Amino acid sequence: MKIEQIHHVAYRCKDAKQTVEWYNKMLNMDFVLAIAEDHVPSTHEPDPYMHIFMDAGNGNVLAFFELPTKPEMDRDRNTPVWVQHIAFKVKDRETLIQFKDHLEANGVEVLGVTDHSIFHSIYFFDPNGHRVELACPDPEEEALLQKLDSVKWEMLEEWSKTKKAPKHAEWLHAKELHKT
Repeated sequence: MKIEQIHHVAYRCKDAKQTVEWYNKMLNMDFVLAIAEDHVPSTHEPDPYMHIFMDAGNGNVLAFFELPTKPEMDRDRNTPVWVQHIAFKVKDRETLIQFKDHLEANGVEVLGVTDHSIFHSIYFFDPNGHRVELACPDPEEEALLQKLDSVKWEMLEEWSKTKKAPKHAEWLHAKELHKT
């Protein structure tokens, strides 16, 4: 028994139409499906919603719920803003820079390019306040991933005991953290 892949991930949105238009314009995602009901199928609760689905590439689906009768959405105040995000892979650095330029030209504030050694990323927020990351692989990704794979269990064990960052892979963000 094994999971095949993620079917979809769903987030809340403020405005379904605005969200579809933004993801289409900014990230070139196609709008693939809309479902609207007055009752939640799993719980049978009366709770009208619009559920939209966007094609995130390679069978990946990003979905959103607009809930007009619920209190205004908010973020988790106990978690730093950089933690909860969704990351999408792009082909290469050239594509990453094209997206960065496109987003900025359309008024989206973009953070990065951030060097994670194994990949490079930009970060920004969608109109719902969700943090989004676009990441492209580093040319040395495969070798670097093997290096990380060889220490993952030791790192996890040390972290579980100390709750301090193990030094096994401090090389990973050394270039980024020492930028001036």
